[in-house]
Amino acid sequence: EENRHQNKRLKSDADEDDTEDQNKRSPKRKIVLLMAYSGKGYHGMQRNVGSSQFKTIEDDLVSALVQSGCIPENHGEDMKKMSFQRCARTDKGVSAAGQIVSLKVRLIDDILEKINNHLPSHIRILGLKRVTGGFNSKNKCDARTYSYMLPTFAFAHKDHNVQEEVYRLDKETLEKVNKLLACYKGTHNFHNFTSQKGPRDPSAKRYIMEMYCREPFVRENIEFAVIKVKGQSFMMHQIRKMIGLVIAIVKGFAAESIIERSWGEEKVDVPKAPGLGLVLERVHFEKYNRRFGNDGLHEPLEWTEEEEKIAVFKEQYIYPTIINTEKEEKSMANWLNTLPFHDFNSSNVGMQANHKNSKNSSDLEGSDGCDNDSD
Repeated sequence: EENRHQNKRLKSDADEDDTEDQNKRSPKRKIVLLMAYSGKGYHGMQRNVGSSQFKTIEDDLVSALVQSGCIPENHGEDMKKMSFQRCARTDKGVSAAGQIVSLKVRLIDDILEKINNHLPSHIRILGLKRVTGGFNSKNKCDARTYSYMLPTFAFAHKDHNVQEEVYRLDKETLEKVNKLLACYKGTHNFHNFTSQKGPRDPSAKRYIMEMYCREPFVRENIEFAVIKVKGQSFMMHQIRKMIGLVIAIVKGFAAESIIERSWGEEKVDVPKAPGLGLVLERVHFEKYNRRFGNDGLHEPLEWTEEEEKIAVFKEQYIYPTIINTEKEEKSMANWLNTLPFHDFNSSNVGMQANHKNSKNSSDLEGSDGCDNDSD
């Protein structure tokens, strides 16, 4: 009997030693993961615990982390235990080519391969870097860059009868689009470009670093163009409304002066372009890189070596989804038909009563999801 108990103790001690050795071999470390995903069919990035009917990107990611052995199962149930933070809470259907999440994991061998083996092909982990112990991917982010891919017939003037597959954007119209997009650069009060924020809410002021439209290209017989926007942080629907208003001006529904007017206190009717086409391109950590990127212990959070993988993923999963969905569902064409119903000339300050300040509004953009400007 005594021998049996002794053997049990020895076996138990041996098991504990094995576990300890395994944990020593793969200790927990704070890392960031570079993610790319096609958002179609998902209710955004952020996990909704207890709401399993709304599947999110994080549901699939956490499942893969547990199955690959990077995190214990109980960390998957309570994400705070692994200090999980996403850089941007992309909204329903929105894709990403350069999302960043920070978390503590066991640094097991072949970690990226093992995580990706448990993910669907339209979600990929493209890179991993060690970061400082207190790193938080949302708070340490200086800026976000989004792109918006749209068919160029969206810029055809309302008085012209346009066949969608035949339309091609001319140089003068592209120049006008870029002139209007450049108006957004700098710090402005974007209360008219989101919901639940009044004109005197300090968090409605946002800083835009650049915004421009690239040269168009043809896919599946339709001409598309990509608008790029880089800003410190964005509010719910802000990017889609910025683009929607430029489309309304170029098409001849609204005067150019409406952009400047929209930054004032009055309520302006700003149309919101469709969500299809919005992609989180990359997130920027300039301050962190200056402080820690060359300290000899940490790498700068730059992903030049992963650029090719990012480009391949976009060509395989993001662009085809946008193009095919646009062809099948005609989201842009249907939305353009609603523009005549907007009132671009009203200037009723009294309408502000329905536009109350809200400090607790949920700032999801297909967005960075910051409640206020980024730290």
